[in-house]
Order: sequence, then structure tokens, then C-alpha cells
Amino acid sequence: MGVVTKRSSMTFFSSPNDHYCHRVRIVLAEKGVTVDIVDVDNGDKPEDLASLNPYNEVPTLVDRELTLYQSTVIMEYLDERFPHPPLLPVYPVARAQSRLLIHRVERDWCHNVDALLEGTEKEASLNKRRKELREGLIATAPIFSELPFFMSEEFTLVDCVVGPILWRLPAMGVELPAKQAKPLIDYAERLFDRDAFQASLSDAERELRQRL
Repeated sequence: MGVVTKRSSMTFFSSPNDHYCHRVRIVLAEKGVTVDIVDVDNGDKPEDLASLNPYNEVPTLVDRELTLYQSTVIMEYLDERFPHPPLLPVYPVARAQSRLLIHRVERDWCHNVDALLEGTEKEASLNKRRKELREGLIATAPIFSELPFFMSEEFTLVDCVVGPILWRLPAMGVELPAKQAKPLIDYAERLFDRDAFQASLSDAERELRQRL
């Protein structure tokens, strides 16, 4: 991965397939942070992860004596720790609005995304989730005809959350209608074309799209 350049005091425990980890890797790449990425296989987790994170899960970030988990906590810490380029607005009202957008994405979309990626439910249930996610995404498409990013002129943490979901749509069996969702599809391509997005991709994530 492009994010990993040399040994660092910062270590990021990350699953190569997990969209919550992916969003953090995008932030790291956008900031140009030097970090050691430890790829974690859920079936064979490193022993020290459990001692660092009481939930023994990823994403987990270790920065010297500080250990953080939960993706949005990590992303906001990185944005404050490495303030350039800023990925949250400067003013409190706008920052609160960005945080609320992230919350809405997680409440409205991520329960379906998680279930579809896990793929353990019955096919009828998964099809219902695909339909709900597809309809939710189509409903947001018009807002991307107004601004280049998610309700913003600038790339923000909200885009870091949405990008990994859009990248995984083909793997989830969710196809967007080309005409009806064109603003959203164009937005997705803008995200995918960013150097930092490409640098954030794990080998598994690249292969995910290549197999489709």
C-alpha cells in the first residue's frame, strides 16, 4: 500500500477487506501519514491486538502510548493530529453537520452493507437489503449534482466513509441505474480517481473489483 513508506511510531491494525478500516486508510493516505499497517485476519488475529483493544477487533490505531479504536474516533483524531489538509470544516456548525452526515450514513446504510458483505443471511433477506440500500443510494443521487463532494465543496471525512461503501457495491450485488443515479456514479468516480483513494486500497480491495 502507498500509505506504508517506512517504520513509524504509529501502527494501524487493519483488515484488508473491511470498509471501516478502509475509511481510516483513506484518511491516512489523504494526510500522507507514515504508518505501519498490520493486516489482520479475523480467523488468526495477532496476540497483541487483544491487549491493545478490549474488543479484540479492527480498526485499531496505536500512536506511541495512545491506543484508539472505532473508526470515526480514529479518523477525527488523525484529522486533529495532522491538520493539513483538514478533513472537517473549521466552523463548529459545519463540523457538527459533517458528523451528523456520518451518523446518518452509518444508521441508514451500514447495517445493510455489513450484512451484505458478511453474506450469511438467507438470500431473501439479502435481496431485501440490496433493494433498501439501492433505493437509499438513488435517493441521495440528486445532491451530487449540486456539489462535487458529499454536500460539500471540499473532500471531507464524510467522503472517506461513503467511498469504501461505493467501491464495494458490485461485490454486494448492488447495481445503480446509469441514468437515475448518474450524479452519484460520477461522484464515485471522482473519489476513486483520487491519488489517496488509490493509495488506500489493499491488495484484496483491488482484487475485489478486478474479479467482477
